[in-house]
Amino acid sequence: MAGNNQSCAFCRFMRSLAFSAIGGGIAGYSALALGLSQDNAIVAAFFGALGMVVLTGRKSNKSD
Repeated sequence: MAGNNQSCAFCRFMRSLAFSAIGGGIAGYSALALGLSQDNAIVAAFFGALGMVVLTGRKSNKSD
């Protein structure tokens, strides 16, 4: 595709999908392990996914 270009739209999209899955999984299962209900675990997973995408987005901008 774009070779070594780290800022192509497809690369950013795929990176955000991967890190949102990781963040959501960690936050959701951590909430369940702490004894929260499934409804609260879903909310925690959403915010975990959002937080992970924001953190990785900031890291990639600093390395430019």
